[in-house]
Amino acid sequence: QVQLVESGGGLVQAGGSLRLSCAASGRTFSAYAMGWFRQTPGKEREFVAAISRLGVTTLYADSVKGRFTISRDNAKNTVYLQMPNLKPEDTAVYYCAAKSVYRYLSEPGTYDYWGQGTQVTVSS
Repeated sequence: QVQLVESGGGLVQAGGSLRLSCAASGRTFSAYAMGWFRQTPGKEREFVAAISRLGVTTLYADSVKGRFTISRDNAKNTVYLQMPNLKPEDTAVYYCAAKSVYRYLSEPGTYDYWGQGTQVTVSS
């Protein structure tokens, strides 16, 4: 079992920044690839970014590529999502997730563990 707890969400104005954190406990954190997803009411959970076990490889959704940055610190069992220049359309509940295989990263159904989510609201 892996327990994931997100933090760092909040209310910001457009153009502002947030850094989300996801702290993991349980099994060896470095054994898992990590992903960030987001979801708004009435919509499916959307892939945002993913990072490989050692942080060597990353993948981003087109909507955030070049703007958001995913990183991880295996010594701290934490994955981050740096979100500068936020837009109102970034408003969502953001979830982190863990999976044991670095494939199908954009498919939420392939992840093994999920956090409870953190709300990000960007006002215009």
